[in-house]
Amino acid sequence: MQNGDHDATRRRRRAFRLGIRAESLAAFYLRVKGYRILDRRYRCRAGEIDIVARRGDDLCFVEVKARRTLTAAIEAVTPRAQRRIVTAARVWLSSHPGYERVSWRFDIVAIVPRALPRHIVSAFEAGS
Repeated sequence: MQNGDHDATRRRRRAFRLGIRAESLAAFYLRVKGYRILDRRYRCRAGEIDIVARRGDDLCFVEVKARRTLTAAIEAVTPRAQRRIVTAARVWLSSHPGYERVSWRFDIVAIVPRALPRHIVSAFEAGS
């Protein structure tokens, strides 16, 4: 393996570990806020969902982003990423009967250095 390949592999591993830690922190934060975590790191052919959570009649599909700033975290959830999350959410709903009567939405939890996680409720719509 060439040095450049090794550096790229190391960066990917570091980014993966950061993502796992951010998702764990976000899940903990949502639990503290009264959400029940139904699923984490859900993957299907259409895309992935970092966290599926429920509080009362609200079902939330949560995208977690760890960035240097809140703005960067929110902007990282691009329209293309939103479409993939929405499609994955529909697949998740189709494989979990019983949730068709609850309202569902798409949230973002932004993880930034030296700050509490920021939960953006209804960050985007299914039609976005």
